[in-house]
Amino acid sequence: MAASRMLRRGFDYVKSKEFREYLCSTHFWGPVANWGLPLAAIADMKKDPEYISGKMTTALCIYSMLFMRFAWKVHPRNMLLFACHFTNEVCQLGQLGRFTKYK
Repeated sequence: MAASRMLRRGFDYVKSKEFREYLCSTHFWGPVANWGLPLAAIADMKKDPEYISGKMTTALCIYSMLFMRFAWKVHPRNMLLFACHFTNEVCQLGQLGRFTKYK
């Protein structure tokens, strides 16, 4: 009974005007477009560390830290953007670790 009620509430939310407005906003599409960065970093984890650019990896670390702060401070908070840049930060720090170990 509780599961069907929860499912019904979720379905009603998806049909709501607020959800449609969210899907058409930059709060949704901005982070979706940004997910290319952490996905590329995850794919690069298996590549040879010889090809890692220390300067670019450092720049991406700083970029993601700044945008994590922005996503947290903006009202309403953009948790999708925060999750994207948190994931990228973790991946870039892993890449930076691989780079320093290689050098």
